[in-house]
Amino acid sequence: MHAYVLMTNHVHLLLTPQKPDSAALLMKHLGQRYVQYINRGYRRSGTLWEGRFRSCLVQSEDYVLACHRYIELNPVRADMVHHPHQYRWSSYRANGDGVNDGLITPHDEYLRLGRSEDERRASYRELFKAHLDPGRMIEIRNATNGNYALGNQGNQRFKADIEHALNRRARPGKSGRPVRVAMVEAVDG
Repeated sequence: MHAYVLMTNHVHLLLTPQKPDSAALLMKHLGQRYVQYINRGYRRSGTLWEGRFRSCLVQSEDYVLACHRYIELNPVRADMVHHPHQYRWSSYRANGDGVNDGLITPHDEYLRLGRSEDERRASYRELFKAHLDPGRMIEIRNATNGNYALGNQGNQRFKADIEHALNRRARPGKSGRPVRVAMVEAVDG
């Protein structure tokens, strides 16, 4: 199963669902329950988040750890903290520092970072010593904002398989309206 990056306003999640519709159902129920909680607590009504959540399906091999870094460095880029382990809601504390968190289940790509928990945590911390490539950040943002599959540019089969499975486009198309065949024939004729 592939992972998903999900974004809504300022909340970013990296999930590997057990069923195809699990991520969407999670966001639906989270939105409903959280909005009820906030509205009751602050005596307000209405929606809490602007619009729908956005997501992208992530090809595991090269992108899951990059997405981990992207998400966990967001509070650093926003000058909220100096290091991801300082951010209370970050999974960095579980993955890099070994803080037990019942919400975190290590992804297979994380487990491949080392044979022991100590090796994996050390390898994970090492990933954060280098800057995340700006091109990779743009790629993650564009895929998530556009609801496209995120994978190797050379691996068009991954994206084609996703398009076939979902019966919808999973990569950016050409901008603008499609050229109508009748117009082209009239111009050429």
